[in-house]
Amino acid sequence: MPNFIDLASAGKAGLRAILDEAHRRKAARAGLPKGAPDADAPLSGHVLATIFEKPSTRTRFSFDVGMRQLGGSTIVVGASDMQLGRGETVADTARVLSRMVDAVVLRCTAHATMEELGDTATIPVINGLTDLTHPCQAMADMMTVEERLGRPVDDTCWAWLGDGNNMAHSLIEAASVMGFDLQLGVPHGYDPDQAVVAMAEARGGNIDILHNAVKAVDGVDVVVTDTWVSMGQTAAKDKMAAMAPFQVTPALMAAAGKDAIFLHCLPVHRGEEVTADVIDGPQSAVWDEAENRLHVQKAILLWCLGKI
Repeated sequence: MPNFIDLASAGKAGLRAILDEAHRRKAARAGLPKGAPDADAPLSGHVLATIFEKPSTRTRFSFDVGMRQLGGSTIVVGASDMQLGRGETVADTARVLSRMVDAVVLRCTAHATMEELGDTATIPVINGLTDLTHPCQAMADMMTVEERLGRPVDDTCWAWLGDGNNMAHSLIEAASVMGFDLQLGVPHGYDPDQAVVAMAEARGGNIDILHNAVKAVDGVDVVVTDTWVSMGQTAAKDKMAAMAPFQVTPALMAAAGKDAIFLHCLPVHRGEEVTADVIDGPQSAVWDEAENRLHVQKAILLWCLGKI
């Protein structure tokens, strides 16, 4: 059964199947209580382990609730609650969990940890975030864009503003696999990882690295940003100063396409990367985006477990 550690390994057909399933399941749940199982309960009898090295709100709740809606159950732990936090190797942890649960979601710092777990486990491993990538969030973003714009994601153009971080990396990968255009407006010195960009370009991705916010958003359908200081980082005055021209404001949104929407993976720092009147305004789709973590991650689980 496949892992979901990066988007490219699933390929366009796999990601399309996941998005279609997420749209279908969301529509089928209209009017149901949050805790009611889906009518088919396709993962009845299955157990999902979710392991967190880092704090989490949306990843933790969406996978937990999602697995319950699919008819299964979850075990939620912090890495420090396990022997993994006391020196047991990732490989040994993978071997044990493979005998006890049906899939694992890991949220960790080092991407190498995620890859080692995936290489050793004999059950699907799902990337709940690393310092390098955040593929589940990218899937929710694409689902939200299709909902709000009413057309396939490959017929859209996106702008990323701010730091060239893990979220930027996953959108670069998503753009190159699914075929949408992506313009990254980043300050000098904060470009995304060049290896990530090179791999995307090798897949034929249309990725432009710009160092001007207005140029980046010109005519786009989607404007995306993230916090300027990621988890585990400490704020630095020089970084904050460099990011300031890339703050998403009403004026910047006006420079995008007339029906452009705004996305943010949350949590947000109003008044830093985005002004309150944008994130709370009519172009903002962030609350749909947050909810869609639930629906798309249910589809990811089903894809990993061979149910779609």
